[in-house]
Amino acid sequence: MKREIISTDKAPKAIGTYSQAVKVGDTVYLSGQIPLVPETMELVDGDIGAQVRRVFDNLQAVCEAAGGSFKDIVKLNIYLTDLANFARVNEIMAHYFEQPYPARAAIGVASLPKGAEVEMDAVLTLGD
Repeated sequence: MKREIISTDKAPKAIGTYSQAVKVGDTVYLSGQIPLVPETMELVDGDIGAQVRRVFDNLQAVCEAAGGSFKDIVKLNIYLTDLANFARVNEIMAHYFEQPYPARAAIGVASLPKGAEVEMDAVLTLGD
């Protein structure tokens, strides 16, 4: 199957050797997003809530560039430097997603790029 690279200026540019997303058939693999503001490429100001919202906004921009939305996400991976923030992530996620929710993992990690407290990646499927 042909691979299509998905890119948008409404999400942060890749800060390494990767694409924002890759589409293969009806499946789109979204690279990890940290809470960078696309226009400045700096971490968003604020607490973990601000970081989580920025990550969801970045993922949403890439979903839309691929022709999809959060309703199309089938798998979401969340990486947190402090799992004590898990409840806050759930609270904020409820504002972005509706049931049926995607499959999900929440993983505690020692550190993330640029000192971020949260990173997320996802897989979405387009079509029926």
